[in-house]
Amino acid sequence: MLGVRQPKIYGHSSLKDVKLLCEKEARALGLLVDFRQSNLEGELVGWIQDAQASVNGLLLNAGALTHSSIAVFDALASVQIPAVEIHMSNIHRREKFREMSYVSLFATGMVCGFGSYSYVLGLRAIYNILTSRQQ
Repeated sequence: MLGVRQPKIYGHSSLKDVKLLCEKEARALGLLVDFRQSNLEGELVGWIQDAQASVNGLLLNAGALTHSSIAVFDALASVQIPAVEIHMSNIHRREKFREMSYVSLFATGMVCGFGSYSYVLGLRAIYNILTSRQQ
């Protein structure tokens, strides 16, 4: 629904646009991206759990599950990789219930409020985390 649902909040970029933006930034940083989207909580939890064995860092926009999913919370608690929480809108300037984030309790950091550019900033954060660990 990205680009269609509430464009005044989330902008007009489609999910495909965001994917292309992430792939372009990842190439510039020398990173590989495995871009996924699901509306299914269980699928998201499985991906987070599988990430431990297959990726070095995780960008996560859990949408509404950010504020409601103990399962996502538990999945993030079980992996030992850096995670950056992403939100296109500034969740702190919206409804009060959006200020609570189960994802933030395990994320290394959060980027919010910059539309699709939040993903670029998140990738740069992951890059900085990974390169600082190598030094």
